[in-house]
Amino acid sequence: MKNLSNTKIWNFDPMLQSEYFVLDQNIFTIDKTPEDVFFIENIAEYNQMQGLALSEEEVEYLEKLSKKAGRRLTDSEIFGFSQVNSEHCRHKIFNGKFIIDEQEKEKSLFQLIKKTSQENPNELVSAYKDNVSFNAGPEIEQFAPHSADKPDFFEIKKINSVISLKAETHNFPTTVEPFNGAATGSGGEIRDRLAGGKASLPLAGTAVYMTAYPSENVFERQWLYQTPEQILIKASNGASDFGNKFGQPLICGSVLTFEHTENNKFYGYDKVIMLAGGVGFANAKDATKEEPQPQEKVVILGGDNYRIGMGGGAVSSVETGNYADTIELNAVQRANPEMQKRVANVIRSLAESDGNPIVSIHDHGAGGHLNCLSELVETTGGRFDLSEFPIGDPTLSAREIIGNESQERMGILLKSNDIESVKRIAEREKAPFYIVGETTDNKRLKFEFAIAK
Repeated sequence: MKNLSNTKIWNFDPMLQSEYFVLDQNIFTIDKTPEDVFFIENIAEYNQMQGLALSEEEVEYLEKLSKKAGRRLTDSEIFGFSQVNSEHCRHKIFNGKFIIDEQEKEKSLFQLIKKTSQENPNELVSAYKDNVSFNAGPEIEQFAPHSADKPDFFEIKKINSVISLKAETHNFPTTVEPFNGAATGSGGEIRDRLAGGKASLPLAGTAVYMTAYPSENVFERQWLYQTPEQILIKASNGASDFGNKFGQPLICGSVLTFEHTENNKFYGYDKVIMLAGGVGFANAKDATKEEPQPQEKVVILGGDNYRIGMGGGAVSSVETGNYADTIELNAVQRANPEMQKRVANVIRSLAESDGNPIVSIHDHGAGGHLNCLSELVETTGGRFDLSEFPIGDPTLSAREIIGNESQERMGILLKSNDIESVKRIAEREKAPFYIVGETTDNKRLKFEFAIAK
């Protein structure tokens, strides 16, 4: 539902074009310097200013945490909490208590969803605890090079497989910028399948769209960013474009349109629903991640950090149009299927090897490094050196380095003695390879600037 008085009128594509009143050399001038880490005096005010979507309870929790620590919290700490604890990442509504007609329901929505597999597990191997779900698959023949760090002969060997299944929505980005929104929806869903267990491989994808009516309709209306017609055309192009360039076919999908008026209010999918899904497979022996141990190395595969996708986890969790245009536009990711393909080639090589060295693996989606790295070291804790992170934009602050959602990156845990062999494969595939930290034994997440080696 949307109040038409609050809508915006664009006469150009706000993601791809800008209005300049004077075209001169100054448009190329960069006078910005990285912001220092600073302490937040008023958390509630900072929450509104940055579009962090923190609830009153969460603001109160952070204020109590600040008192307990005996100091003000930093911008990075509050921003980080808003991303990892966002509705998008934590599913607080699905996990919450439901009270209907003053009666509290016995189960949450998520418990009801999980009930199906609990009562009918059938051939289920893993669900609701990883980036994908796995079902038992057949014995198959793997056709792959004997080694991946140099040219080598291909060989055939039989392996037991598991089938991966994944689906996720990418609604907010596709509403704001349909092409990149749907492209990164498909790309992110592929990365989730790559990150299943100790690495799994994608095979084919699907895409579903739900919008208001795309044709001229009964109601005169203005749209927040894109019309339903623009969304359907651009989003379809974006999802297909990513799949084509990455090398995964988009094999099926569907479209549902809906509008309704009642009591002078218009209802419809003003915030498009974009559902990306897919199937793949993994070696059955790699269907479960290993338990991280202290002093294992944290490696990032993929591209540099840019001021892209800032706050996407939080902004995706509320009604589109709640925040200023700059906040919402800055929260949209950009697709880079070629980079993702390089990274996927490395992961495929490790997954097809006799001794897969990956301890654990996660993709960089909503929340960027904050979510990926915190999940990798959740059971141990981790220390990260910001001077080792690849910086594409020298004006990034510490908060922007750890929180951006630049595409396309994967985080993996490796034992020290496996670093060099994996690095050789990455160099051969031209996939950027960075050692950014290591696991600890204190269950604390620490980002710091050390002297660059």
